[in-house]
Amino acid sequence: MKRARLAEAGGVRNPTRPHPPFPGMEHQLSRRRLFIRHTPPTAPGTEPAVFVHGLGGSAQNWTDLADVLSDRLMVDAIDLPGFGHSAPAPRVTVPLLAQDVAAWIIESGRGPVHLAGHSLGGAVSVYLAATRPNLVRTLTLVSPAMPFANPRRSHQSRFVPMLAVPRMAWFADRAMKSRTPEQVVDDLILGTWADPTTIHPQRRREAIAEARRRLAVPWNSRAYIQTYRGLMASFLQAFVPGTHSLWRLARHIECPTLIVWGKQDRVIDVRQAPPTALAIPDSRLLILDKTGHVAMMERPQAVARAMVAMLDEAEDLDASDSALSVL
Repeated sequence: MKRARLAEAGGVRNPTRPHPPFPGMEHQLSRRRLFIRHTPPTAPGTEPAVFVHGLGGSAQNWTDLADVLSDRLMVDAIDLPGFGHSAPAPRVTVPLLAQDVAAWIIESGRGPVHLAGHSLGGAVSVYLAATRPNLVRTLTLVSPAMPFANPRRSHQSRFVPMLAVPRMAWFADRAMKSRTPEQVVDDLILGTWADPTTIHPQRRREAIAEARRRLAVPWNSRAYIQTYRGLMASFLQAFVPGTHSLWRLARHIECPTLIVWGKQDRVIDVRQAPPTALAIPDSRLLILDKTGHVAMMERPQAVARAMVAMLDEAEDLDASDSALSVL
C-alpha cells in the first residue's frame, strides 16, 4: 500500500456546469438484459472503462466523474439488475453480479477495461478483478463494501436483523408508499453526503425524478432487499474458508488499484480503508476529508485526479514492459 498521488489540478477536465445523465440503452447479453449509460469521449485515444454503482444506486451516480474523465476514459456505467433501468434478476449474489459485469466487458469487445466500483459495486469489482484478471487493466474502489464483523463499522448494520423477517419486501413496499420521492432522496443524501448542502440543485432534481420512477416499478423494494441479502452473504462467506472470501480474493488482485474513502463516511466506516488497501498488493489509498460515502459525487475532481495519476503510472509501466520485451 502507498499513498495515492494526485495529478495536477489542470490535468483533468473541469466542467463549468453539471452534465445531464448520459444517454443509455438496454443491451441484450447472454445472461440478461442490462441498461448501460455511455459517456461520449471528449478527446481522441480514450480507453474503455466500466463503472459499477452501489446498493440502491444507479449508473447516474457516476455522471460527474465520467464527465471529468471523458478525455481519458470512454465510460460505460452499468445499471445492475433491479436498479436504474435494468429489470431484476431471479437470484442475486456478488459472484453473479460480477458475472453480469464480465458479460458486458466480454460481449462488448472492450476489455480489458479500467474498472471502478462503489460500495456494493466495489465488492463486485474486487471479485471480478481477482477472478478474471484478464478483463481488468486498473481498478478503482470507492468505499467498497468489504466484509466487516463489527456492526459499529456501519450505521446500516441495525437493519441486518430485519432481513430475516418474512415478507420483508411487502412491509418495505408499504412503508415506501407513504413517502414522497423528495423525502426518499433527501433522506438518502442526508445519510451518504458529508455535507448535504453541497449537492447541486440539478443533481437533486435528477435524483428525485429517478426515485419517482423507481417507486413506480413493482420490484423496487424486492430488488433492494434481495441484493442486500446477497451482499450480506458475501460478508458471511468472508469469515469461512473458501474461494468466495472477498478478503482472500483481494490478495490475488494483480492490477494497479486505487482505493478512495470519505473520512466522514457513515455507511462504511473509514477504518475499513487501511485493511482494504493492505489486502491488495499494488494499491494506493486516498482518504478525503469533508467527504461521505459517495466520493465520486461529492468530490469528482479529487477522485479524477487520483485516477489520472494511476492511469499515467499504469501507462509508464506498460511502456517499460514493452521496452524490456523488445530487449
